[in-house]
Amino acid sequence: MTQRLPRIAIAGMAIESSTFSPHRAGARDFHRVEGDALVDRYATLRDGRSAGAAEWLPVYYARSIPGGAVLRDTYDEITGRILAGLRDLMAEGGLDGLFLDIHGAMSVDGMEDAEGDLITSIREIIGPDVLVSASMDLHGNVSDALVSQIDILTCFRLAPHEDNWETRDRAIDNLVDALRRGGRPRRAHVTVPILLPGEKTSTRVEPAKSLYARIDEIEKRPGIIDAAIWIGYAWADQPRCHGAIVVSGYDDTAIAAAAEELGHAFWDARDEFEFVGPPGTLAEGVDAGLAAVETPYFISDSGDNPGAGGTGDVTWTLAALLEDDRLTAEGAPTVLVASIFDDQAIAGLRNGVIGDQVTITAGARVDDGPHGPVAITGVLHSLHEGDPDAGGVAVIRIGGIHAIITEYRKAFHDVADFTSIGLDPLAAQIVVTKIGYLEPTLYEAQRGWTLALTPGGVDQALERLGHHRIRRPMFPFDAFDTAPDLTARLF
Repeated sequence: MTQRLPRIAIAGMAIESSTFSPHRAGARDFHRVEGDALVDRYATLRDGRSAGAAEWLPVYYARSIPGGAVLRDTYDEITGRILAGLRDLMAEGGLDGLFLDIHGAMSVDGMEDAEGDLITSIREIIGPDVLVSASMDLHGNVSDALVSQIDILTCFRLAPHEDNWETRDRAIDNLVDALRRGGRPRRAHVTVPILLPGEKTSTRVEPAKSLYARIDEIEKRPGIIDAAIWIGYAWADQPRCHGAIVVSGYDDTAIAAAAEELGHAFWDARDEFEFVGPPGTLAEGVDAGLAAVETPYFISDSGDNPGAGGTGDVTWTLAALLEDDRLTAEGAPTVLVASIFDDQAIAGLRNGVIGDQVTITAGARVDDGPHGPVAITGVLHSLHEGDPDAGGVAVIRIGGIHAIITEYRKAFHDVADFTSIGLDPLAAQIVVTKIGYLEPTLYEAQRGWTLALTPGGVDQALERLGHHRIRRPMFPFDAFDTAPDLTARLF
């Protein structure tokens, strides 16, 4: 008799949300995937370990680039689709497992713990017996609601997140293995009272590099399935925002000891975390970039990084660059500036002719805190349509500055984002882009770099943001007279 394959559903909703950003993520911000396309997203289901290991049942998945909190009606609509699909599957024959693809730092208007609410709603449909495995970003937040209702948790182990697909495949493979083994995995959870920006915790450098390197040995120990370290998400002001350790497995003693070991290692390294790139002011970055012999020189406009939750339309940096005669004079070296979005500005520029002199006011329609809309007068260098994220894109040249204006929010985090609109970062003297640590292709391209500590909804200077709802004491906000309690709690 042929043994029945386990029935495993696939669902998820992912966004990284800054509660300090005035942006609100609506329906247009989310890319939706369902049907066979959802199964095909994961290499392990196409031709890897878990291909053919189960009856894979796609439900619904929605993902947005980072931003502000999600509008409640958008969250309800996406969650409703997930719950309806799971309800149908339970009625059609039940489920053995669920792979939940989430980020972990989603905020929703009027909601304290969005992912906790999501898994609670899911459990009401699928019941307590279905095994759930979830993959997360290491910049997610782990609440009691999350760790108590998800059987196996794992997260990225690299920042930048070059292992994001590997992590999802690992979560799927862990679920298949657990169903084959039988029994219910347990979790050991340690809360670490540390809240740091991702740019201070990159695994490219110490101490995060060595901290995450410990995971391989721990996972080989008997009784352990997975070990995960969450840096947490620093740009949300919620009680669940802090570092965390979760070790999953079948041996309570082993998983608790491993979780406490990693928790202490994280805490003991707290004073060693530094910015992954050379920090400085915008002015210092420009001076260094103009003096650079080897180019391109990159400047991270880190406070408004849309890849971390910034709105993407803060004009503070562009306004400062436009006031620098060394950059705006004819014959000045090429400086690419990405980007601000403004649909009204793009609508006006569509009436222009390439090569003509244009004047527009753009940006700060969403976040006008650091600086209001900026007036730009220059040559319309190029116009582009059809970018799946940005919509229309215009480039205006002001001396050496090539200012990129988009119709909708877009992160310029890859060399291809520039070359797709006819701009070559490798030929530029300076490239300014709204980013924190440089993503892989930009990191490879740079020949010098300043991580500019600019203002915005994901300001690297956390003390300027005004957290008041995080748990206290919290490093580095507070001094600790005694060591925190890093005892593992079992779920």
